[in-house]
Amino acid sequence: MSTAWDKFQGATLSLARSGSIKDRLADAYHNYLADISEDELPWELREEFRAVSLSFTRERPLLRGEDAARATIRKMSNDEADRLACSVVHIFSVIPRGGPAVRHAASSHVVPLYVAEA
Repeated sequence: MSTAWDKFQGATLSLARSGSIKDRLADAYHNYLADISEDELPWELREEFRAVSLSFTRERPLLRGEDAARATIRKMSNDEADRLACSVVHIFSVIPRGGPAVRHAASSHVVPLYVAEA
């Protein structure tokens, strides 16, 4: 099973490939981001992830065979698509590699194993 870090890495690599930004966004969303649950992320990234998820699915599909993500990406300007891609890369850059549990362990206090005598 892939972690959120793995999925965001895949999405970021999709965004780095050649092709139109809208095609790369659609690939990143459908192949990596669509099945991420916000519970997989550290709590401090959940609001940003919610905003990104809503940015991908805010439009209703109008064409046969189209889903909300494709409809939304189709209606985006290239500037909006660029900003959304940057948000995906930003989240990837701050997700701890081991998942939420590593984040809590990394932020715990260091306990000295000895005390210097005065």
